[in-house]
Amino acid sequence: MLLSRLATVFAAVTLCRAQISEYFDEKLTVTPLKDGKVASTLAFTTLLKNASPRNPERLHDDDDSQHYTLFPLALGQILREYGVTEMHLTLNAGKWNYDSWGHPVEPGVGTGAELWAWIGDGALSTVDARWKGLRNALAGLFCSSLGALDELRTTSPTEVFHPEGSLPSSTPHQLRHASHPSEHVCTENLTPFVKLLPCKASAGLATLLNPHRLFDANWHGMGVHVLWHEDEGVEVRLTFQTVSDPLRNYQARKQDWSFESLFGRKVERACPATRSSIVEVSLPQDSPYNLSPEPTLAEKEVAWFDIQRASKPVDISMSYMRDFNPGLAARLAKPSTPLSVQRTLKESSQAHGQLSVVLKNHESYPIQAVYLETMPWIVQFYLHTLTATVDGHPYSSAFSNLSYIPAVPHSRPSTFHVLLSIPANSTLKVTMDVTKAFLRYTEHPPDAQRGWDLPPAIIAPLNLDTNRMYTPTLLVDLATPDFSMPYNVIIFTCTLLAFLFGNVFNLLTRKFVVVSLKPAPSSTIKED
Repeated sequence: MLLSRLATVFAAVTLCRAQISEYFDEKLTVTPLKDGKVASTLAFTTLLKNASPRNPERLHDDDDSQHYTLFPLALGQILREYGVTEMHLTLNAGKWNYDSWGHPVEPGVGTGAELWAWIGDGALSTVDARWKGLRNALAGLFCSSLGALDELRTTSPTEVFHPEGSLPSSTPHQLRHASHPSEHVCTENLTPFVKLLPCKASAGLATLLNPHRLFDANWHGMGVHVLWHEDEGVEVRLTFQTVSDPLRNYQARKQDWSFESLFGRKVERACPATRSSIVEVSLPQDSPYNLSPEPTLAEKEVAWFDIQRASKPVDISMSYMRDFNPGLAARLAKPSTPLSVQRTLKESSQAHGQLSVVLKNHESYPIQAVYLETMPWIVQFYLHTLTATVDGHPYSSAFSNLSYIPAVPHSRPSTFHVLLSIPANSTLKVTMDVTKAFLRYTEHPPDAQRGWDLPPAIIAPLNLDTNRMYTPTLLVDLATPDFSMPYNVIIFTCTLLAFLFGNVFNLLTRKFVVVSLKPAPSSTIKED
């Protein structure tokens, strides 16, 4: 009887493994930028073939056993525990310069932490409860303060964050999005990130994940993306993007780069678990160069290297024939994106201010873009003051499909969404007055005098073949009490208590003894 049960279980596991297969691919994209810097994107993709998300209606039942070989088990358990179909987590440090660097390979480049997920509805537990469990579980997995993405920062902007994969048609889904501009990526986040890879950092392109060089870059960011494709299965894509500066050394004259200079390492051996390991290098079009070693395949603008076939160790390098001239490059350079965005907050006092967004259209045709603001409740909009001007003149046709969800103090943020129409070769300026909340003294952070970080705004062009754009974060100055006064009171009080306590303690514990003073005996001197 026992043998028959074991045979049945073994047959079921064998059948499951025959239906579900796993594939792992890795890719490195290196792009020289027009300002002399070099952008690098490492992407590690694991595909769980023929797998599907867990049905939220069965979350209260025991889950089926999952047998993973390449798929990250720790992440897979979290996804199935909370019935998550699609998830995107990014941790970035720095400001992405769209005008000089263009659009990134991975669009999620907003400063700080950003988490958004499509979660299936219909379970006994609510979507908000599972959203809370998801962010807390990810906080523990990646050693990050994602637990701070609570209801005070959570919104559902479905107009901008569309599913990048498929969603099961049998189950309704809801979107949850939150961002924390003060949470940056660090080494403690990279360590669990590397542990999710099949070969860790011992082989393949993952050996280039050198924290000493990655976190020394001008801009760096980490991403975890989970998608479900109906015809393929569940895909997990782990990414790390950097923007390095080969000209940082004052003695450098050329924008030469190599694996050794960018990452401080070479690829010593290929990962045996990978199906493909490719390096894609964008080739400069306006400067002569030498590329070493010989690429596996090359076209006019791109060269590819197959790490599995290349001789080890692999150290791809590019050297330029001419010195880099930053002044000439700045004069000849054209905007890298069709749309330029600038966002500022002008503060006339500690209670009021004005939010300004300037969008410049570099194309010869109008551009329609979705403008999204998710603002904490500490800053609230005066919607009746919303105005738009084009090249300094009022423009009444700038807004359409406006939606505004006001903030609730201590409860939820405000969500402002509008469709903008930007005329050709013109500059659109949008302004709106804001009011700043007066906080209790217990609600201020430890560095209250520094101010509060506001999340970036998001611009999503509709009639362009580009993804969403993130503006830089803002720093708002709120009315702050004089925290030095309690400090002075504490110091004075402690000093007074110490003085009084010391005297009383001496009086109670010291023993007083009467000492009699006797004259010293006189010495007798004999005279001869």
